[in-house]
Amino acid sequence: MPQLSETDALRMDIYQLFASLLRQAPDSELLAWLASLDIEQDGSRIAECWGALSQAASQSDVDSLKRAHFRHLVGVIQGDVVPYASWYRNGELMEAALVALRQDLRALGFERSEHTRDPEDHLAAMCEVMAMLIAAQNGEQFTFFQQHIAPWARRCWDDLAKVDTAFYSALGQLGGAFIESEQARLSDQAAYQPVRIVEPASYNAGAARKATP
Repeated sequence: MPQLSETDALRMDIYQLFASLLRQAPDSELLAWLASLDIEQDGSRIAECWGALSQAASQSDVDSLKRAHFRHLVGVIQGDVVPYASWYRNGELMEAALVALRQDLRALGFERSEHTRDPEDHLAAMCEVMAMLIAAQNGEQFTFFQQHIAPWARRCWDDLAKVDTAFYSALGQLGGAFIESEQARLSDQAAYQPVRIVEPASYNAGAARKATP
């Protein structure tokens, strides 16, 4: 299989980063890495958002972000933001959007991991799927994005951008800008050849794992 392009490798890394930050607060190592990012400000919105996240990381600490993550994205009953496709698309959890997603995940060769309680329509899980599709250079990433991410993820990120914690607000703004750029990039890729994933793989603490072919 050809090596990933620099652009696709970066996209994969960003999806993996989003998945990690949506699932749990950053540890000290990740927080320090984010704070140390040297962002070239080229006038684009996405560069501005990366800069804001890096600055917020430099002014945050792990313990406060753990509390903020629980408050914003988990909650006792639910957090300030409910990062599930069925919530945004159907108004309830465990609804039609999840059913459709599960059908398509099975068709792609994915099945849910036994190590997580989150349904597969959690935004973190979808980011993990996209990262794996990119890594496999699978042409189905366009269809998956259009059907399962584009209809709702921007609204979810925008809601996260409204929370009162600078780090998570910056993350929401960055997520929204990235989804916008992905929409434009993938829409421009009119011709692609679907490739079947054949090698076993697994999510890192994700909501699904690669099924054995």
